[in-house]
Amino acid sequence: MRFASLGSGSRGNAWLIEAGSTRVLVDCGFSTRDTVRRLARLGVEAGTIAAVLVSHEHADHARGVAGFADRYGCEVWLTDGARTALDAMGAVPGRLRRVDSHARFAVRDLEIAPFPVPHDAREPVQYAVSDGTRRFGILTDAGHVTPHMEAMLRGCDALAIECNHDVERLRRGSYPQGLKARILGRYGHLDNLAAAELLGRVSGPRLQHVVAAHLSQENNTPGLARAALAGALGCEPEWIAVADQEHGCAWRELA
Repeated sequence: MRFASLGSGSRGNAWLIEAGSTRVLVDCGFSTRDTVRRLARLGVEAGTIAAVLVSHEHADHARGVAGFADRYGCEVWLTDGARTALDAMGAVPGRLRRVDSHARFAVRDLEIAPFPVPHDAREPVQYAVSDGTRRFGILTDAGHVTPHMEAMLRGCDALAIECNHDVERLRRGSYPQGLKARILGRYGHLDNLAAAELLGRVSGPRLQHVVAAHLSQENNTPGLARAALAGALGCEPEWIAVADQEHGCAWRELA
């Protein structure tokens, strides 16, 4: 099993997960053309994607879902809330499958475990994905951490965790006060220290990879995110990977 990021940030997000002959995307926040380009950079043909798992309807996660899925004939898994929101935008793809936020499902060689998260969207979820032996957990776009989220991420072999902002940089920054309040609120985004506290509670001996994700380009830096997560693990900051907006992160193998 292995995973990569096509790009992560406020302008677009997508994760690629592979096990055996199965490849899925978690979110598709880029245009079809850009998604194809980013997949090719990872050595993957767009027509080999079996499914897109949608976390929520915000444009940076779902902008390209309908166009990509309809062009390449892959399934789209999403909650009823996300479907309703996309329908209102006129962006519902053809081959839809329903996600129950508390029920596991399979896409060929992969088992998908969705879990609800507190974010200002319609029925948002994140995912833990397994090949039956190893497990990769993704958590972005959450305003705070719940016990259920911790339980779903505990003991993963790899984690991608939102480190959206440094609180003081955000407070001193140029964003309007309303936007600052939204980001800092209980349905906004996780900051570096909140992500580090979560990582410290869920990490275990199986953990092989940690990726800092969804960094704000104005209100955070890779160095600050790395330092926070490394502090939680007692490791060198260089061990923490960062998924950036343009390049995402390269393939990570789960041994």
